Amino acid sequence: MYLMYDGVRVLVAAGHGQALADAHHVLGIEQALRVAHERTVNHAVSAWPILGVTMSYAYATLHYLVTPIVLVWLWKKRPWQYARARTTLVVATLLGLVGFSLFPTAPPRMLPGFVDTLAKYQDWGWWSGDASAPKGLGGLTNEFAAMPSLHVGWAAWCGWQIARNTVRRWLQVVAVAYPVFMVAVVIGTGNHYLADAVAGLAVIVIGAGIAGRLDRLRDRTPSAAIPEYPPRPDPAARSLT
Repeated sequence: MYLMYDGVRVLVAAGHGQALADAHHVLGIEQALRVAHERTVNHAVSAWPILGVTMSYAYATLHYLVTPIVLVWLWKKRPWQYARARTTLVVATLLGLVGFSLFPTAPPRMLPGFVDTLAKYQDWGWWSGDASAPKGLGGLTNEFAAMPSLHVGWAAWCGWQIARNTVRRWLQVVAVAYPVFMVAVVIGTGNHYLADAVAGLAVIVIGAGIAGRLDRLRDRTPSAAIPEYPPRPDPAARSLT
């Protein structure tokens, strides 16, 4: 999947004009629906260092840490849930890559009137002014991958898997709060629109549907097609002897 991501990054590298046009389309739709509040949230977050730095760290770090931790936890502690959860995550990520290639979208921070929060506070962290890439590695990231927001999609997947696989109430509360917090993070840092967050949730729902369908297809595999070892004796043959 990383190689596919790298290929998509190369494909859209020359599409700066198209990515900006798509960004204006997304923002125009939100304005028509009267839900375009990203600029207000972005300015509020970037104006306060405690919010700007905290959310910058969250944007640059949490999806790299929390997602694999939850995946390994499921594999180790909830193996009966692991396969479908893994397939959901993989399918959703692949759908995200399709979105990045077919609909390259510049993030809000590239549009007039928005603040690039990570760039503003880059002296406080390890990231650079190029999205959340480490300093000196900006060329390894796709800056036109706003639609859908996999930050939000992966956070929703993590929250869903934790909430359904634990009985600890405090952990369930954290699981529900995590994707909500990530929506605030991606909008507050100027990296995604509300529509991107909704699209990120959508790819997880679609991924879950496809994973469930694949599970049902496996369950319908005729058991007679699987050879039995050792072969069961034939009752008719036994009666003849």
